[in-house]
Amino acid sequence: MDVKRRQPIGIELVKKGVVGEEQISRALEYQKAHPKEKLGDIIHDLGLCEPQKLLQAIGEIFGEKTMLITPRDVKIKIDEYISVDVLRQNSAILFDVQDGRAKVCFSDVANKRAIDTVRLLLLNRGLVMDRYISFKSNIDTILDGMSGKVSDKINIGTDITAMVDSIIKTGMDKRASDIHFEPMENKVRIRYRIDGQLFEVAEIAKDKQQQLIGRLKAISNMHQEKQESQDGRIIMYPDYNIRVSSQKNVFGEKFVLRLLKKNANIREIFELGFPNDDKLVKDCFDKKNSITIMAAPTGEGKTTSLYSIIQLLNKPEINITTIEDPVEIRIPGLNQVEVDAKTTFIDSLRTVLRQDPDIILVGEIRDKETAEIALQAGQTGHYVLSTIHTIDAIEVITRLRKMGVSNYDIASTLATSVSQRLVRRLCKHCAKERDFTEEELRIIHQIEAKDGVKFDLEGKKTYDAVGCKECNGVGYYDRIGIFEILVLNEQLRELITQNESTLKIKEEAMKYGYKPLVVDGIEKVLSGVTNLDELNRKLRIY
Repeated sequence: MDVKRRQPIGIELVKKGVVGEEQISRALEYQKAHPKEKLGDIIHDLGLCEPQKLLQAIGEIFGEKTMLITPRDVKIKIDEYISVDVLRQNSAILFDVQDGRAKVCFSDVANKRAIDTVRLLLLNRGLVMDRYISFKSNIDTILDGMSGKVSDKINIGTDITAMVDSIIKTGMDKRASDIHFEPMENKVRIRYRIDGQLFEVAEIAKDKQQQLIGRLKAISNMHQEKQESQDGRIIMYPDYNIRVSSQKNVFGEKFVLRLLKKNANIREIFELGFPNDDKLVKDCFDKKNSITIMAAPTGEGKTTSLYSIIQLLNKPEINITTIEDPVEIRIPGLNQVEVDAKTTFIDSLRTVLRQDPDIILVGEIRDKETAEIALQAGQTGHYVLSTIHTIDAIEVITRLRKMGVSNYDIASTLATSVSQRLVRRLCKHCAKERDFTEEELRIIHQIEAKDGVKFDLEGKKTYDAVGCKECNGVGYYDRIGIFEILVLNEQLRELITQNESTLKIKEEAMKYGYKPLVVDGIEKVLSGVTNLDELNRKLRIY
């Protein structure tokens, strides 16, 4: 962002009162290790000055129009005029076209070659260029969104406190569920998990690793000198409860931050993808003297679904108590208990049973003792909701059997088991409609034959994931659940009591409306919510 002048830009910025000599000294020290970076960009990236004030001053110094460009300012599909690769090579962003004039931000007005390259490309499209100046990090953020990256220009400066804060806050802005700080051989890699997928967003120099670890331990209330695995919590962000886990690996200590938004709006079970069928919901969840179990691997939305069910059942005349590790969302009207190192699920459940509950939510069934107490609660007038780690709704029976729960207790108490997976929703801004290919239709017909179902394919289209600034260039935004639901009837209970195999139980269940996960998945593909590529990524259907 600099050109050669009679006075260095740092001096001119100090004269304008934008920054002080101390800030300029810090920026120059950083520039020694990063000689290719412009001083104005460094001041911005280190957070040494309010961005708009700094940019305005730089514009005055160079006699250029300025634009503190953000993704929201981009009014056009930029690669319709110039490819993202060319824009990246020239550190430019085309953000608006009106009346034959194209507005372009550059990070370096001294780079005449870059300016001429973009100007000539636009002239070939019959457009006259209006030039603006902006920060390189802002331009890179937009270009990264177009090419599937989240960001590689987080505030990676010398101030460790500001750096960690920037990484966490950016993760919140990007809807990350987890942030990974991963020591590698020559760097520390930062990755965000967004909609179930990991994206690399930044690299931190290896020589900052110990400072970074120290800062994470400090804000997580962990022991600084201890290098064994630890668990902690960050409470300095008012809207988030952040769980922290550390584990030593061969290159240092890895940290994973789980971002849990406090007081998040609980979505209705139908919004999450559960079949919109009032009778089915009543059959599944309007129960007494029984237990309902949500089954899925880690990270597939079991807890979110349980919250939605609890919200559905929550009434003034009902006493609902939850036992969670931790309490992820606080719900008015509920008695929510958080387990800790001194209080286990089992201890809490025993106490809760003396508190006159109607409905009990047990965060997870992990062992025989918890399972037996949960089922006993279901047998003594309570309705229990819980989760278990297994692959599908039928295998809940196998999992309970392996824990040592008797077939009689399972058959007499288990009312419903629901399995789910989360698939990514197609981005509504950029999904491209097309006909199904012959191969895709063949796959769907194979599923019909295998699972004894018939899909309505008449006039149905599918969609390709394209990518745009709204979805960070990946083609998907947010997730939706695909479900399989096993509602036990007398015939199924009899098979369980007789210790029949889950294969036999599944065959019988399909006579009464049970459908495997893949069936609901195909129905969501046919409705245009997701596509076969995403369904295959989750379920491996071909």
